[in-house]
Amino acid sequence: MSKPQEVSAQSHVAFHEAERPREDAIRPWHQSLFASIKEPGSALQIVIAAILAIAIGVSVSATVGDIPEAVPIILKIPGDLWLRALRATVLPLIVTAIILAMQNLKSMAKDGAKLARWTIAWYILTTILAVVYSMILVDLVWRRLFTVVDGGSLDEADQAIVDERSENKPHDIVVQVFQSFIPSNIFSALANDNLLAILVTAVVVGLLIKGPDSSLLRGAKELERIVSIVITFLINIAPIGVFFLILANLFTLDIEDIGRNLGILIGGSVASMAIHLFIILPLLFFVIVRKNPYTHWMKGSPAWVTAWGTASSAATLPVTLRCVRASGVPETVAKFTVSLGTLINMDGTAIYFPMVVVFLAATQGMTLNAGDYTIIVLLSTLSSIATTPIPSSSLVLTVMIANSVGVPITGMYALVIAFDWLIDRFRTMVNVSGDLFAATILQKLSGINEEDILEDSLEGTRREPRE
Repeated sequence: MSKPQEVSAQSHVAFHEAERPREDAIRPWHQSLFASIKEPGSALQIVIAAILAIAIGVSVSATVGDIPEAVPIILKIPGDLWLRALRATVLPLIVTAIILAMQNLKSMAKDGAKLARWTIAWYILTTILAVVYSMILVDLVWRRLFTVVDGGSLDEADQAIVDERSENKPHDIVVQVFQSFIPSNIFSALANDNLLAILVTAVVVGLLIKGPDSSLLRGAKELERIVSIVITFLINIAPIGVFFLILANLFTLDIEDIGRNLGILIGGSVASMAIHLFIILPLLFFVIVRKNPYTHWMKGSPAWVTAWGTASSAATLPVTLRCVRASGVPETVAKFTVSLGTLINMDGTAIYFPMVVVFLAATQGMTLNAGDYTIIVLLSTLSSIATTPIPSSSLVLTVMIANSVGVPITGMYALVIAFDWLIDRFRTMVNVSGDLFAATILQKLSGINEEDILEDSLEGTRREPRE
């Protein structure tokens, strides 16, 4: 079975499975709530862990005058071990995801001809637009609102790295960015976490692998399966890691500074996504299709409302397909563009990556340069395309992008994880809305309509030999 057929088959299964009545949809609300509490690593468990950590931390800080220095250090051990394990999954996850994504795109462009090429090009274009304007907004607006959290400054080792990077002149930064693309030694790049070089190598390998029978491709699939199991386990124990990281940080950080910066992170992320959803995508839609984009978007409300509620593009796929078909898009175009969009159209995620990396840098007193911004843009684009269907895999990719520009992953990241369940709903809503706009735009660009599909079907029938 070819890759396009695999994607089509997976989408077909997802379509019919999602149409079946879900058990939690007919449960009383209290049973659904209890089931969510029991589910390992659920958003509700993480929120409860964060609330408990904040309550205990604030209570102890208010009643105990001088907390021994060793207490937060010891409390951080479980959380630090969890973060180290999460960081360890970055390289195998991103390498296998990029290789498999390149194979997917190459097969689709080959077998799907004109529609596939237009679809892939469109999704990559909108992702690049989302990342670039998000980076501009972050630099011009949101970065200036973030403040260094009292007690959250870098340690001596991290500060030395930042000082060394800040001494680079503009031409040194340009040279470093270009040199980062091509590794002089791929094993050295792996050992030193030269992630841009690793990603470029993975892209080349993914494009050069001949086909599904390749032993290297089978190895990549098996490695991805193993990494998926490990990440799923780490996400399941995330409430434990988040609890200890937040609790330890509350003994050393200023809670008012934390609250203010988190408010800016959440508000800035939602505002940036709103600009993409209500200005950039509608403008592109109007220029190409010449119809009212807001009317079109409102007609697709069942899809983006479901996306916000489920926080899953895959779970929303059947609803998105129905909305796209109702707007007059031929079934062939709808199934292909929306199914592929569910896999690689992650504009909301692409917007969020620069925001959270700069948040982590600014709250720890770091200033990123133009070279860092360039690397963030490139990695955010590739990462959003290669985002895997593993729940919360974007948390791992965020670690990867932050590490690539020297931003330490400390206890501040636990606070990001604690509120990720909320931002994730808006990210998914933007992703699905992008699919709604894209299907109609791609029908226009490819020139495919119902009459063409019917004519091709009739011609194929006439050519069939009779028995």
